[in-house]
Amino acid sequence: MKRIQTTIAALLAAGVLASPVAAQDAHPSGTPSVSAHRAAGIVLDGKLSEDVWKTPAPATDFRQLEPNEGQPATQRTEVRFAYDEAALYVGARMYDSLGAAGVRRQLTRRDQNVDSDYIQLVFDTFHDHAGRTVLQVNPSGVKYDAGQASANADPSWDPVWVAETHIDSLGWTAEMRIPWSQLRFSSAVEQTWGMQIWRQAQRLNETSMWSFWGSKETGGPPRFGHLAGIRVESRPRGLEIMPYAVSRASYVTPTQPGSPFQHEREYDTRIGADVRALLGSNLTLSATINPDFGQVEQDPAVVNLSAFESYFEEKRPFFVEGSGLLSFGGLNCFTCSNVSGMSLFYSRRIGRSPQGGLPEEYEYEDRPANARLIGAAKLTGRTAGGWQIGALEAVTAREVSRVRNLTGPVAEHTVEPMTNYFMGRVRRTTAGGARTWGLMATSVVRRFGEGDGLLRNQLPAHAEALGADWNLYWKNQTYRLMGNVALSNVMGDSLAIDRLQRSSARYFNRPDRGQGSNGVFSDRYETGATALRGFGGYARLSKESGDWLWESSVNYRSPGFEVNDMAFLTQADYVWMHGNVLRQWTQPGSWYRNAVVGAGGQNQVNFDGDRTDAQVHAFVSGTFHNYWEAGLYGHYRPEVYSDRATRGGAVVRRAASWFMGPRMSTDSRKPVVLSMNPGFGGSADGGSFVEANASLRFKPSTNVQLTLSPAYNYSDSRAAYVRQFTDPTATAMFGRRAVFADLEQHTVSMSTRLNWTFSPTLSLELYAQPFVAAGDYRNFKEFERPRSLDRRTFTDTELSVAATRADGTPGTYRLDTDGDPAADQDFRFDNPDFNVRSLRGNAVLRWEYRPGSTLFLVWQQQRSDGQAYGDFEFGRDANGIFDSKPDNVLVIKATYWIGR
Repeated sequence: MKRIQTTIAALLAAGVLASPVAAQDAHPSGTPSVSAHRAAGIVLDGKLSEDVWKTPAPATDFRQLEPNEGQPATQRTEVRFAYDEAALYVGARMYDSLGAAGVRRQLTRRDQNVDSDYIQLVFDTFHDHAGRTVLQVNPSGVKYDAGQASANADPSWDPVWVAETHIDSLGWTAEMRIPWSQLRFSSAVEQTWGMQIWRQAQRLNETSMWSFWGSKETGGPPRFGHLAGIRVESRPRGLEIMPYAVSRASYVTPTQPGSPFQHEREYDTRIGADVRALLGSNLTLSATINPDFGQVEQDPAVVNLSAFESYFEEKRPFFVEGSGLLSFGGLNCFTCSNVSGMSLFYSRRIGRSPQGGLPEEYEYEDRPANARLIGAAKLTGRTAGGWQIGALEAVTAREVSRVRNLTGPVAEHTVEPMTNYFMGRVRRTTAGGARTWGLMATSVVRRFGEGDGLLRNQLPAHAEALGADWNLYWKNQTYRLMGNVALSNVMGDSLAIDRLQRSSARYFNRPDRGQGSNGVFSDRYETGATALRGFGGYARLSKESGDWLWESSVNYRSPGFEVNDMAFLTQADYVWMHGNVLRQWTQPGSWYRNAVVGAGGQNQVNFDGDRTDAQVHAFVSGTFHNYWEAGLYGHYRPEVYSDRATRGGAVVRRAASWFMGPRMSTDSRKPVVLSMNPGFGGSADGGSFVEANASLRFKPSTNVQLTLSPAYNYSDSRAAYVRQFTDPTATAMFGRRAVFADLEQHTVSMSTRLNWTFSPTLSLELYAQPFVAAGDYRNFKEFERPRSLDRRTFTDTELSVAATRADGTPGTYRLDTDGDPAADQDFRFDNPDFNVRSLRGNAVLRWEYRPGSTLFLVWQQQRSDGQAYGDFEFGRDANGIFDSKPDNVLVIKATYWIGR
């Protein structure tokens, strides 16, 4: 639910629900234009003392977007441009009526959100009304950049450029130098770019722009002004090399006492390099050799009781940079839930944890944490014909687990084969930004060796996917049709394909599943199949401008659609439909600055025709005159079928449920900022749900920020899955007996971040997340019949304790449903109660000691422990975090940028 509330808030902040692209002829007062002048001898000190900053006519006459839309900006802004053979220069004067006293500054690390004044330039360097290259600086000299010339500016782009600022009696000034080697633009000598300039005057909450459009209008590159007069007569070589060296010390508690493979102290050193080369004028080749990601922040702790994989964001720099151009699909909606957009590329598949199993159990195992990335290369940019292209090639190494029993020699078993990953992406925008078309193809090829028979039975030999997407606007970009389609193909040994057929994404083996055919696309369980093929897609039609907005969409995946070798897919076999209508107010009223109210619904069926999800919802959100924000979201879901609850068993029913989630946040300019996202709900079978999520941000000074994000979740489910068994006596359920239970679950966490910035190039970041979760299973039960909500609790004679733990609590249960103790028809399962405690954290000192070159000092710590009490006692479980011995990793890493 938090994602829904955040989405609504973001829509309001972005001009409520304005679209990023607009009409070509929508400059009601003419297109503003400014020229750049050739200059020499500019010294970057932020003071604008050179003559060139006095002669050219500046970009000025800014108008407000907020708080008084359309009115002239209250603070004058002048921005001038100059260039030489190596770089573009920007000189900006931001006047303030209070002089230096009115300037609001904040010191943060590069690319972080700033609660301060800033000046931002957005270039459409190819002038095709589609691209965005963003460069921003605040009065403290903190830089933000995003690009590169893509439809959606990619914040992972980190060009090497310089900005200096100065505060004086008139306000503040900024000088920027952006080398031509860091920008991509057409091969013409004479350059004219599209350009927008934004200024934020934080003390007034005033956002103004040079080329104006209103919050009810669509905006973006087609509405940009023009930067003319640039001449680029020679192109730089554009070769950048970034070697690195890293030294690591690990102090880790062995998880297998007595293991010959684990040591409490380990040390290693490695080197590698990143290379970036400009091919022609607009294509960039990036490569990484023996990369290291030791400075990457750890993933948060989770307890996942579902049949589906947890999703974690990509954080590795090589894969994050340029990811905007490599993206495909996604989901766009005013509000929606329980649905995922199309995914054909999930970079965390590259270098994932080894997936292979072992032929038998061993006392000791030395399993690699991840498949080593031998090397990877990316090609991004544009062709002369205007096509945006992106391609990625990566190779991961063959990984083996070393194993040994208490006696006997060390053996090795392959747990991940050498694997080649490839993806290619092309996209083109035409009609002044109104039409975008694209294609993507992916391929995964595994290279099995001799003796890898077990691995062949577990993993497909190869997998491919092909997709097309589009984004169309018409009638002055008021209406929009976006969507995508994709085909998938996976091939391998019949046992590997059988695992995919039985996976939680589709459950082909479900006994009451309608039997389709395995023609071009897979839709039937087949034990000898060596291929799995499917299709998927998404389409959304919407009205995106005006007071009233609406949307309607459909999202579908065929039963055989499978892309998990290179993408992220939790579920296939569904057709999902949804619609919303909204009313927005962008002009301030008696009690609000802006507001939006909406309602809608969604429905989902599987390919058997069973309705597996349905929902009606409504929401309201707004910003008050004091810049506080508030909102309320609620939904109701009726009783529907569930084809996943029994995890491969018969279809049953899911009880009706409801949810209500208010949201509130205070003025982000203040020294203390509070936001809260509580929620509560229940189900018709007696279940309940409560969540309390908050964020408290302290800004004691302009260079220190502390954020505390406590979260508490409580749920009491009436149908938590436990285990299932093959049982011939369970005739009503097709010979499978699935055990469920009531589950009372508590989860508490406190994400803590401290950012301490000493200069724009030197910062210290601390992150810690203590985490506690407890789950108490009781009243074990089963569904009485398929396609029903009726459940019965096992009697004391059917369910008994087979073994107890040292503390006297049940350790193993015995289930005997035929009532005959002499019959060999009983089943045993472990007590599923759990208590999980962990602490994950790291500290990163980051120093950019010269442009593009960085030194990292990193400390990572992790503590984890698990018990099976089941009940929740916060004091006991919180103390248990610190009773466990910590694992510590210390890393020193240095990179050195070679380029110009």
